[in-house]
Amino acid sequence: MDIRQSLEAIERSVGHLSPIQKFLLGTDGSVTHLLEAITGHPVTITTLEQNVIPADTAVADRLGIRAGENVNHRIVQLKNADTGDVLMYAVSDTPLLRLSPEFRDDLMRADIPIGKIISRHRIEARREILSARIAPAGDTIAPLFSIGRAEPLLSRDYRIIHHGEPLIFITEQFPYNRFLDERRIVVETGSRIHLGLIEMHGGTGRVDGGIGIALTDPGILLEARQSEGIIVTGGDESAAQVVRNAAQLSLSGIHAGAGVSVTIRSSYPAHTGLGSGSQLSLATARAICGLYDREMPVREIARLTGRGGTSGIGTAAFEHGGFIIDGGHRFGPGAEKTGFAPSSASKGIRPAAITVRHDFPPDWKVVIALPEIPRGASGGREADIFRTCCPVPPGEVQALCHEVLVKMLPGIAEHDLDLFGSSVNAIQSLGFKKVEHSLQPPEIAALLGAMRQAGAAGAGMSSFGPALFAFCDTGAMDVERAARSFMDDWSGGTTFVTTARNTGAAVRVA
Repeated sequence: MDIRQSLEAIERSVGHLSPIQKFLLGTDGSVTHLLEAITGHPVTITTLEQNVIPADTAVADRLGIRAGENVNHRIVQLKNADTGDVLMYAVSDTPLLRLSPEFRDDLMRADIPIGKIISRHRIEARREILSARIAPAGDTIAPLFSIGRAEPLLSRDYRIIHHGEPLIFITEQFPYNRFLDERRIVVETGSRIHLGLIEMHGGTGRVDGGIGIALTDPGILLEARQSEGIIVTGGDESAAQVVRNAAQLSLSGIHAGAGVSVTIRSSYPAHTGLGSGSQLSLATARAICGLYDREMPVREIARLTGRGGTSGIGTAAFEHGGFIIDGGHRFGPGAEKTGFAPSSASKGIRPAAITVRHDFPPDWKVVIALPEIPRGASGGREADIFRTCCPVPPGEVQALCHEVLVKMLPGIAEHDLDLFGSSVNAIQSLGFKKVEHSLQPPEIAALLGAMRQAGAAGAGMSSFGPALFAFCDTGAMDVERAARSFMDDWSGGTTFVTTARNTGAAVRVA
């Protein structure tokens, strides 16, 4: 392997590598000793898993042994002994027949770094670097480093060669945002579904008010560093433009005096009903505030970037997660709002205050269906819908409030999925949600019916769609299959199962 070419390929994919990162990926010496020199602290090993297993074909090929031959499979963390910080994650496979009894005892009975075992037993060996690459952290490794699942890991494979034969095959991984030579802010947040706007009549002297739930997937992950000007990489052009706009507003609003370089590691499409614009904008602004050491409440960040002028759900999902109801805005002459308008046409208005926030039951699954139809209303078209379709009848507002107060909230508080779901079903034909549904093709109502028929306790449309959601406990896969089958015969589309995110955005300094 040409390590130089591999490092260049990694940099084209994820960005600049520091000299230390290059050393860790390319060294043919002891990684443990190198980590101790980098950190100035001793390094210890914590064994997460160790088993003697028969080598499968891939492991046998790597080690030059017969498939089925016993190997010691070990998974460890390399840690800073003084701080407890996890520095590296390593997986090794070692053929037992090639080990001396003493070496095998140290390998299998003690948390000793392999490099130190080799030194202790005075084994003459060399390291053969096989590959260097990037890989997503995923559900297993991400918690070990306290990072997001989509964050990239720097990874390498190598063999330790002794007497011309592979003695050990090792994979080592560490987060891209470790051992950098410049400060970065990493922000990870989820998405949200918007169940509906509550008060779109205005006769009470208030308007708006939203109901929503923060979701784990899909998610947004971005990282930011100081730079000259505004530079955005990654994501599609729509996401990049949202980030550029939010960066410009944020840098100006905090009088930063310099710029920002933002890398979008993961995002999801705009105008599907899952709130990507708000989450991207808030994540960008939060990262910039962190870079320039400006402490600012999330609601103020939202106002700065022009978010939350109608619904406070996106802002609250970013800050708190969970099931959320916001209280809307004062309405009428001289009040915060004097007309009916979406957030995109309500600039400068503070996000609504949160009146209810609960953890959403973690054992309730959320099935998302995204039919391949034109995306939901936005921009001028959305503003026209608000202007021409409001006010909605006051009786429907009252009925919606009754559903929320006596069914939806008790369903959440008492973990009664059927009660909660029946309320979700009922509000689809009330108030402004009724307006949103009236703009959809008839197949949307049929698809919701198919998900309910398959076992969903409740199903509805998020914002103007096209994202549909359904709530289940044990039958999520049946509901997902029903939604996919329906869309296969109609428009095509995607489905997935997720859960609520009961925490706000994660912000880390790298």
